[in-house]
Amino acid sequence: MSAAEQIVPYSQFDQLREAREILKLEAEALADVSRRLDAGFCAAVDLLLNCTGSVIVCGMGKAGLIGQKLAATLSSTGTRAHFLHPAEAVHGDLGCLHPQDLLIALSNSGETEEISTLLPSVRKMGVPIIAITASDRSTLGQNADVRILLGRIREAGPWGLAPTTSTTAMLAVGDALALVVARQRGFTPQQFAVFHPAGSLGRQLKSVAEIMRPLDSVRVASAKLTVREAFVARPTAGRRTGAVLLVDEDGTLAGIFTDSDLARLMERRRDDAFDRPIAEVMTSHPVTLPATAMFADVLAILADRKISEIPVLDERHCPVGMIDITDVIGWLPSGAGS
Repeated sequence: MSAAEQIVPYSQFDQLREAREILKLEAEALADVSRRLDAGFCAAVDLLLNCTGSVIVCGMGKAGLIGQKLAATLSSTGTRAHFLHPAEAVHGDLGCLHPQDLLIALSNSGETEEISTLLPSVRKMGVPIIAITASDRSTLGQNADVRILLGRIREAGPWGLAPTTSTTAMLAVGDALALVVARQRGFTPQQFAVFHPAGSLGRQLKSVAEIMRPLDSVRVASAKLTVREAFVARPTAGRRTGAVLLVDEDGTLAGIFTDSDLARLMERRRDDAFDRPIAEVMTSHPVTLPATAMFADVLAILADRKISEIPVLDERHCPVGMIDITDVIGWLPSGAGS
């Protein structure tokens, strides 16, 4: 950003000051809610972990929008969840609830009419209720089995009317609830990847097995061969790889020899090395990856180590494929690195 772009006209000072005050107010509210968390939060985690049905999230208006996000976050982190609109619920959609389900209701006041109307029916069905609300004295607070209390929250802005700080607090508490439950379940990045197959995130979460060149497309040779023999021993179909994987008699990886290594021998006029064992000039302990590693791990290693090829090994230390930087570039989103 240029110096000219950083200059703020005097007429905008008040706008920026007000915006910063709003952010400061919401940040302070989150800190207060964080300190307020107690055993009720832990009880909510236990209910979620022990739920054998679906988690149904319910909220009206702005709280409903936060509820939709909470349901989506739960679903993507290993907890089956759906959003139920409270107004539709009291007109028949309550039929989606079953006794083995769990209801999370969001209402700052705890007196939202649509929420209050459906509570008796939910209790009659024996469905446990988690309330995310300001007070345990409200209708929602009194009817819930477990309460996560936000406390008294002042909404942002000059009039403090629109739900702002309260919905920010609900959003943060929902995130905390979903992520703590995911951790308790032992939810893994590999499981997360199953629910995120598309987009930039989907690419990052792909496994090495999905993007590597399989072994039948990689040059593999015995470490006992000479450099010359290793390069002509086994031609590969398709695009040529930039390295030869060298293996011992038992099939385990002994090392790697790259086109760059070959170029260095030629630059140094070491013609005699071409007919010597390749084990003398190979890299004996190259960086490797398991097939279960993630695409993000590949990017980090290639960038950090400044290498172009990574052997992929199984649990016996035998090659099953290879990562080539030219293939990785094809998996990057359009415009990445520009």
